[in-house]
Amino acid sequence: MIYSIFAQVYDELMDPEIYDNWLNLVNKVADKQENKLLDLACGAGRLAVMLAQSGYQVTGADLSEEMLALAEARTRKEEADLSLVQANMTDLSELENFDIVTCGLDSLCYLADEEEVLRTFQEVSEHLNEKGIFVFDVISPYQTDIVYPGYMYNYTTKEQAFLWESFAGETLHSVIHDLTFFIADKNKASYQRYEETHYERTYELDVYLKLLSQAGFDKIEATADYGNGKIDKETTRFFFVCHKR
Repeated sequence: MIYSIFAQVYDELMDPEIYDNWLNLVNKVADKQENKLLDLACGAGRLAVMLAQSGYQVTGADLSEEMLALAEARTRKEEADLSLVQANMTDLSELENFDIVTCGLDSLCYLADEEEVLRTFQEVSEHLNEKGIFVFDVISPYQTDIVYPGYMYNYTTKEQAFLWESFAGETLHSVIHDLTFFIADKNKASYQRYEETHYERTYELDVYLKLLSQAGFDKIEATADYGNGKIDKETTRFFFVCHKR
């Protein structure tokens, strides 16, 4: 999935508490000796920078050139020590091995089908050191089937406006996000309209557990609320901590 105009307003849309919670989750499950970390689908780099500032040796990887440009700018601004690479999560063959791999903010839900999810899990497993840890989240079927259909969100400033509408997708547990942007010119005299469509798909918890096991993970913990809650029928996001065999 390639972000374009969305990359320009992405940071402004995300609640900073999300990244604080993610950092706390990683710190909770990581051993002090496990510090070589890959932040997969790192996006604009906010979590990657926070992890680097917390002492991890971080590589941020993303498919989107626009997102990597934002991550590079953030890295320079924060004077963080980390590496950034362009990579598709379904093929990490050019990357080295890591002690920890993270993949947050439902990035895995942009994969097309179970085959791509399994391939990604296998790639992560192959690029983890012995006893390595994989930490990720995905939206739940409750989120795609109940919460998202009919969802609307509007965000406006003097420089831009952002309209977000979500609809149920044709595939089981999928959702379509229609995004419309109005970006002001330098003189703020007129606005240019842009449109993007994003697709997400998720699966039942048992499917993720099966695919993770097939990929070589044995000790798998699935929770809600960044590892602080139990999954129930109204859980909107699954969090996984997986250990390589």
